[in-house]
Amino acid sequence: MKNFSLRLVRTISLAALLVSAPAVASFAQDAAAPAAEAAAVTPETVIATIGDETITEADLSFAAEDLAQDLAQMPPEERRPFLLRVLIDMKVMAGAAKDAGMDQTPLFAQRLNYLEERALRRAYFAEAIAGAVTEEAVRADYDAFVAQFTPTEEISAAHILVPTEEEANAIKAELDAGGDFAAIAKEKSIDPGSGANGGELGFFGKGMMVLQFEEAAFALTEPGQVSAPVQSQFGWHIIKLAEKRQSQPPTFEQVAPQVQQQVLMTTFNNKVEELMSGVEINITDPALAAAMEAQDAAAPAAEEAEAAAQ
Repeated sequence: MKNFSLRLVRTISLAALLVSAPAVASFAQDAAAPAAEAAAVTPETVIATIGDETITEADLSFAAEDLAQDLAQMPPEERRPFLLRVLIDMKVMAGAAKDAGMDQTPLFAQRLNYLEERALRRAYFAEAIAGAVTEEAVRADYDAFVAQFTPTEEISAAHILVPTEEEANAIKAELDAGGDFAAIAKEKSIDPGSGANGGELGFFGKGMMVLQFEEAAFALTEPGQVSAPVQSQFGWHIIKLAEKRQSQPPTFEQVAPQVQQQVLMTTFNNKVEELMSGVEINITDPALAAAMEAQDAAAPAAEEAEAAAQ
């Protein structure tokens, strides 16, 4: 007997619950716009009949949830007709299956029970978990991040990259004589990314550039100061400092989606831990039990690696 925490499995489960969200939201917007022009649309609104059977807007939404990945590959205008066609096929084939007695088999009863539990799980997730992730909760998590944020030094610089030391020395002499850095960068730099912009690299912090370049760039102290030629694996650089500053945390608007996802993950894990508390799980297949234990053991290391990468 073992009560597994199942954290990795839960992470995968959360991903499965979330994967349909963008497509469902997009579909809902696509579907509601033209219909709203004619009349107010409710989940009970009938959009088609097949004999005595009806297909409602709610049915369309359920299908959108199940087929989210397919919808994501389609232009918005094709999604609603596609879903309706699927539902029509479903109604016709379900009727044929009932006529053949397929709904009376033990296997069907098991499948029906699984589908019911899946639907209940999704409903619980939407109302008890996702519904708890309010803007206030997301902003509180962001505020906690800002409170713990440690500023670091970052600089804005430009560079001119050339293949040889001789070329670099010649350009440094030209700059010392009053040459225009941006004009020379546009003419002679072999860096395809920055050359056309006069060598501008924008702001960067330590650890973002190759070591030789970073050391030379951060050694500059005054805006406008130009380094001696420095070599890296890319060639020879002449670096010009534009500005030094302390880094600032991103704005709430810049990171709101990521913070919301993190709050949702935390809420999900906490809720499942609460529900699992005191529940005894007995996995009778030894190989499967061992695989679950291996996943459990790997979870902390995976989480630490993910946190370190952020």
